[in-house]
Amino acid sequence: MQLLFMKLIPGKKYTGTITPKGNLPEYKDNGLAAYIFTFVFYLIASKVFHLFNAGIIFDNYGDILGALNFFALVFCLLLYFKGKYAPSSSDNGSSGNFIFDYYWGRELYPRVLGWDIKQFTNCRFGMIWWALSVVSFAFAKHEHSNTIDYGVIVSAILICAYLFKFFLWEKGYMRSIDIIVDRAGYYLCWGCLVWVPAIYTSPTMFLTNEHVQVGLPMGIFILTLGLTAIFINYWADRQRQEFRENNGDYNIWGKPAKFITAPYTTDKGEHKTNLLLVSGFWSISRHFHYIPEIAAAFLWSCAGGFNNFAPFFYVSFLTILLFHRSTRDDKKCTEKYGESWTNYKLAVPYNIIPGVY
Repeated sequence: MQLLFMKLIPGKKYTGTITPKGNLPEYKDNGLAAYIFTFVFYLIASKVFHLFNAGIIFDNYGDILGALNFFALVFCLLLYFKGKYAPSSSDNGSSGNFIFDYYWGRELYPRVLGWDIKQFTNCRFGMIWWALSVVSFAFAKHEHSNTIDYGVIVSAILICAYLFKFFLWEKGYMRSIDIIVDRAGYYLCWGCLVWVPAIYTSPTMFLTNEHVQVGLPMGIFILTLGLTAIFINYWADRQRQEFRENNGDYNIWGKPAKFITAPYTTDKGEHKTNLLLVSGFWSISRHFHYIPEIAAAFLWSCAGGFNNFAPFFYVSFLTILLFHRSTRDDKKCTEKYGESWTNYKLAVPYNIIPGVY
């Protein structure tokens, strides 16, 4: 269904970030429509035509994860051979080690019959599956216990709101470090096809399996804080995205945006320039948007209470992932921009947490 949506749903064309080899990937901006249509079809099929119980994903999750794992392992092997014998662009290569090439991938932007592999695995499958799963979990809780559980409902709503925000911003994600640095191999594709369905859903899975009493007032409190964190995360990402789209001619918080001009040279010897934003949220820290993202994940996990670590495994993993990603981004930008990045770090000295890190 997602492959059909990528082709059939209309959307404006946009480009990603120019690659070290000088290639410019192109995408269609129709992710939000695909996200909404998925839920429309799912609810119509389960609630109108009664083709299956709405909790079907929860009820078959072990089998589903097994099938996903088998498919993903074979899929990554096919990507290895595609990169070796039929690469989509000049952004491909080999380390000379089969195991590492299988793990990391050979191609930066593989495409098959026009479908962009990373947009499919990372966004249209991984993220939509995550949202669909937690909604199914919430329905399963009601089907099994015939009660209204505010904890699992709040957790599912916050995750779905976060992913709605993600698809509003999908164009920005396709220009993030996950896409422009990580190749399409086991690390990225298996992660989105298996790790995301298995681990990112775990807080809601815990709430579905366990009886944790969350009252309506506390549920509303958690929901309000969580939606606020998600909005701030979106606001910060939106500031930078609109700043880039307007080539720096943009007001933030009522004032012209400040920035540092950063020239760089591609592998082909072409001279390019980027603008590094130092206004708004991006004057607070270089990765300020990670703070509300971690806060939102903590809030949709804390509905499970604090007597068990299980619902907090995802937010712990996310925190490590984002802190590690920030160091990777710093290294990449130091190599790419040189002195300009040094000046940027002087203007915005903190990496994530202002005054601390």
